[in-house]
Formats: sequence, C-alpha cells, structure tokens
Amino acid sequence: MTPWLFTGLGLLILLLGGDALVKGAVNLSLRMGIPALIVSLTIVAFGTSAPELLISVNAVLDNKPGLALGNVVGSNTANILLVLGVPALLSGLHTSQCDTRKNYVTMLGATLLFIGLAFRGVFDFFAAIVLLAVLAYVLWDALREARNHRRNCSAISDNEEDVEGADPDMPWWQISMFLFLGLLGLPLGADLLVDNASIIARSFGISDTVIGLTLVALGTSLPELATTVMAALRKQADVALGNVIGSNMFNLLAIIGVTSVIGNIPVAQSFVQFDLWVMLAASLMLIPFVFFKQDIGRAWGIALTGLYFAYVAVVLS
Repeated sequence: MTPWLFTGLGLLILLLGGDALVKGAVNLSLRMGIPALIVSLTIVAFGTSAPELLISVNAVLDNKPGLALGNVVGSNTANILLVLGVPALLSGLHTSQCDTRKNYVTMLGATLLFIGLAFRGVFDFFAAIVLLAVLAYVLWDALREARNHRRNCSAISDNEEDVEGADPDMPWWQISMFLFLGLLGLPLGADLLVDNASIIARSFGISDTVIGLTLVALGTSLPELATTVMAALRKQADVALGNVIGSNMFNLLAIIGVTSVIGNIPVAQSFVQFDLWVMLAASLMLIPFVFFKQDIGRAWGIALTGLYFAYVAVVLS
C-alpha cells in the first residue's frame, strides 16, 4: 500500500505546488506592471504545465524516458477526450462563440511536427532545438497579437480580477510565499509520483511507458480537468476549448523540448504504431467545434469520455 499512498501524496503535492506557483507568478508579474492578458498567455500556461515538465525531467534523469514521453502523449489525449468530455457531460460546453482557429491550426502543426520527429526514433538535442525554436515563435506571435485579440477564447480578459489567482492587494510576503511553496512542492511531488508510479508499474508487470500514458498522464491533467469542470458548473465553459488547445501545444513543444536537452528520449515502437495516432485523431475531433461553431453538448461529452476510457483499456491490455 505504501507506493500507492506515496503516489497519491506526490500527486497532491504537485497539484498544490502548481496552484501556488501560478498564484505567485501571476501576482508578481502584475505587481511588476506586466499586462494581465500577457501573464495569462505565458506565465499561467507555464505554471499549469509545470507538473508535466517536472515529471518528464525527473523521469529522464531517473533513466525512465518512456514515462516522460508517455506522460506528454497521454496528457494531450486526456486533455481533449477527458478534460473536454467530462464538463460537456455535466452541462455542455458553449464553444460556438470562440474563435480558436489560428491557435488550433498551430496546435495541429505542432502535433504533426512532433510525430515527424518521433519517426526519427529518438528525441535528442536536434529535436529539442527544433521544438524550442517553434515554441519561441509561437510565444512571440501570441504576445504580439495578444492586445488585438482580447476576446479570443484561449485568452483571459485584461482585467486583473479575471486572471486566475490575481489579487491586486496581495502583499509581497504572500507572493514570495506562494513562489517558494510552488518551487519547493513541484520537484518534491514529481519525484514522489515518478518513483512510486514506477514501483507500482513493475509490481503489476506494466512498463514505465504504459504507466506514463495512463496514471501519470491522468494525474497531471487533473488541474485542467478541475478547472474545466468548475467552469462548466458556473456556465462559463466557453474558455475550455482554447485552454486545452494552448496546453496541448505547450506540452508538445516546451516539455519534450526542454526534457530532450537534458537527455535523449527513445521512442518505443508502440508510440509510432498506436499512441501518437490516437493523439492526432483526438486532436482532429475538435474540427467541428473550431471551424463549424458547434457546441460540445452532452452527447459529445459521452462520446469523448467513453473514447478515453476505451483508449486506457486498450493501453492497459
């Protein structure tokens, strides 16, 4: 039972650490005079993806590269099928008014680039340079256009109170405390989760790759899932589609890009034959909602959620 308890503890520390880091980073940036919209497009995106980044880096350092790649591919699949599916199942997602076409096309391009690099058989320093260069361009373009697209679904309004965790009256000591807890909690939680998830995997005869695609990927997608469910319950779920698109793009470009600088990530044949194509197929399922202005209703919620659990069942089998 101990590895299960420590896995749960690691996940809890990751969630709390990620939340603290986002709050601290948002308020630090706003106090320094950086516009809230830009903060939401950069620092918040990085903060919510920090658990995936820390887990992937730790996995490579611990010589478990399959877990790192499985974490990213599994998280992207879960973000679309589960993070959008569960809220849609609860109350529907009213995404028809969102204009996420440009960001979606960029995400698809990043997905195809990622798959192309995977066919080389390894994510190495060359792949890292390519991914990080594309990420730099995407961030530059987002910052350049941020002020002209304030109503974009993936962006948050330029009012401080609309940015998650923003408090214009937060004192400096509290900002410092949030940053310290976040920077302390994320590596600690990542280490606990990776080590004990691997112990569980070995005890069941499951590979690190499979545990990364399922348990770890699901765990690191919980912050996005919790946020989207709360938005759906508050009838504010129209932002969910853009948030998922941005998160997936960041996962592909930044997390594997940074991790590949630290160490090579071999690509198992199972990824090339199955998992990468599932991730791409899930991404293509967003076309009706992005280009044809359809809402993600309950029927779609049932379909997306069912497909995710079917995928997990296939992976575990």
